[in-house]
Amino acid sequence: MVIGIVGLGLMGGSFGLALKGALSEIKVVGFDHNEHHCEEALSLGLVDEIVSFDLLKKSDVIVLAIPVEAIIQTLQTLTDIDSRTTIIDLGSTKADIVEKTPLVLQESLVAAHPMAGIEKFGPSAAFDELYVDKVVVLCDLERNATLHQKRALDIFNALKMQIVRMNAKEHDLHAAYISHLPHAISYALANSVLKQEDPKSILALAAGGFRDMSRIAKSSPNMWSDIFKQNQENLLDSITSFEVELSYAKKLIKEGDFEALKVWMQSATTLHKIL
Repeated sequence: MVIGIVGLGLMGGSFGLALKGALSEIKVVGFDHNEHHCEEALSLGLVDEIVSFDLLKKSDVIVLAIPVEAIIQTLQTLTDIDSRTTIIDLGSTKADIVEKTPLVLQESLVAAHPMAGIEKFGPSAAFDELYVDKVVVLCDLERNATLHQKRALDIFNALKMQIVRMNAKEHDLHAAYISHLPHAISYALANSVLKQEDPKSILALAAGGFRDMSRIAKSSPNMWSDIFKQNQENLLDSITSFEVELSYAKKLIKEGDFEALKVWMQSATTLHKIL
């Protein structure tokens, strides 16, 4: 079986490397508009071969590991592929992709979101265990033909991922709070500190808490601005909810009501009973 990967950065490169280790009798081919990414992915063994986009379209499975807008654009160019070719997209938002998938591809496209990633990006950041034990959300799976459902499930099971099924719009709402909001907060925290502190003070005083909360602000701005754009409405709602909580904490601190503040903090600690 030939699996073609479009986009050879962290997600696509790790996907190729993991597939090569998890499945036998497969060939992983890759395509990326960035020639340096192609050279790097090949030298690192993330794929077996770099091919043209037209040749990649003949793969048994096509994996789209590119930004959401690029996924939507690429889908418009795949309407001539064989009906037995499975397409799996790894986009971080799903509703727009599902809605804009050409009719002829709706049974073939498996809308997936692997809840995996690190703050580094590019082929050099790829590693084979990125997806192990992570959740992958499969959206609107009922619209896919049995062949494509089975292939996708087999692949994600082989990668040892935890499979969750969800409606695309429901996914985007949950992702706004659980994934996208934390990134917005991290970027905001980093910028607020940079505007208030000199580099020497940051290096001298930055401890574990600050490092943990600001770590994901190192994530690719190109990728995350695209994600924020695609999930704009849900993200704005999540930011408003966060602002309400932060304003409440500010009010309690300003009024010196530290007993109420303690109760508020105690409520937050119950999150980890779920996690």
